[in-house]
Amino acid sequence: MQIGCFALMQPFSTMRQQFKCIRELGIDYADLTDNHNGGMLGVEYGFTASFSLDSHPTTILDMVKEFDITLTSVCAHANLLDPASPARYGTMEIIKAIKLAHFLGVRQVITTEGDPKTEFGHKLTADEQLFSIREKLNEPVLWAERLGVDLLLEPHGVLTDSVAGMTRILDALGHEKTVGVNLDTGNSWLGGGDPVEFVKKFGKRIKHVHWKDMPKEMESKRGTMFGCGMAVIPLGTGVVDLKGVIKALKKAGFDGPTTLEVAGPDNVKASVQFLNKAWRT
Repeated sequence: MQIGCFALMQPFSTMRQQFKCIRELGIDYADLTDNHNGGMLGVEYGFTASFSLDSHPTTILDMVKEFDITLTSVCAHANLLDPASPARYGTMEIIKAIKLAHFLGVRQVITTEGDPKTEFGHKLTADEQLFSIREKLNEPVLWAERLGVDLLLEPHGVLTDSVAGMTRILDALGHEKTVGVNLDTGNSWLGGGDPVEFVKKFGKRIKHVHWKDMPKEMESKRGTMFGCGMAVIPLGTGVVDLKGVIKALKKAGFDGPTTLEVAGPDNVKASVQFLNKAWRT
């Protein structure tokens, strides 16, 4: 199994420092996590780990080569339910992420709808939510198809966190060879879904996995909270049926990359041990 890390390992530091931390943990793979349009003050002054979507690919490739790390995806988590705005990460940023992935030689871009932040977004009906997502992803899908990049939808919102909601989006978008699923084990569980059911339903359309486990105290928030950034406990110590997910992935013939969304070096090390043991048994 390919096990990678989010390139957000150490707060208030540079992207270069994130790759250094990943290498020191003995991990060979990483997601290109935070990114932005244009320039950013925090990047210039060394306290934000983010890459510009307008970066020259060589800048990024030289950095990962320095630490002998392979990038497996570019994250492009978006706001697809609020009205389009220059201040929101949406269609244009996803397209830029797809282009950047292409020039980096990275096959996967991961996106999702996210939580609405405006009254407009919160008042959308279920059908309007679906239309908003479909409309905002139409052009990114065409770019991904043309450039040979997989555009993967991650459970991280009121629709994507359920098998039924994800099915509606996939059916609406079409382009089955281009559009797939990035299973986030923690997000799907937290949103009230079942990550094992995700694997059974979507099978080979799952092309990447983000690993998270959830502590027991999060059960009270299940079905009311749609996505979280990082797990704070090692895999295998919480309430998500990760062994069931692994069993279902193996049965489905999954052979794609996976990424730990786990905070803390000790938790990362314990999670790697859990995955390696669980995958072998």
